[in-house]
Amino acid sequence: MRNGTIYLIRHAIAEERGDDWPDDSRRPITSKGAARMRQVVRGLRTLDVQLDLVLTSPLIRAAQTAELVVAGLKPSPKLAACKELASAGTPPGVAKALDAYADATHVALIGHEPNLGDLAAWLTGARQPFVFKKGGVCRLDFEGPPAAGAGRLAWLATPAMLRALGDT
Repeated sequence: MRNGTIYLIRHAIAEERGDDWPDDSRRPITSKGAARMRQVVRGLRTLDVQLDLVLTSPLIRAAQTAELVVAGLKPSPKLAACKELASAGTPPGVAKALDAYADATHVALIGHEPNLGDLAAWLTGARQPFVFKKGGVCRLDFEGPPAAGAGRLAWLATPAMLRALGDT
């Protein structure tokens, strides 16, 4: 990615950690989480969000969220896994991973907290991490490649805000 727009999206509501899901990477989203995420995507459509590409953490809950985003937007964007969006990823690692997608100008990155909050702060030069609720989205605009302090925050929306937009 050389310039354009990045949407940072936190995964939908997932099953609780615990004995039922000893492997956290396999923890899926709940039916309530899926339903709410579909409403969030309707809100994104109301905002006329169009994407070329969706990159997702390989963890199941993020991948399932990404599938809902892709299915809900027209035209459907391309979808790919990006290991740098998993819990061990770093903001510079994510920015480097975006180099492989130089032609994409509207990209969604679907991941986890606290990583997304740290990534948003790094990209905008903020002193504190952003806070993302499950299903929350922020839009960052770039006039060059994504890098430390290079992004401009256009908006940050809670999932409740986006669901309300989707209901109109």
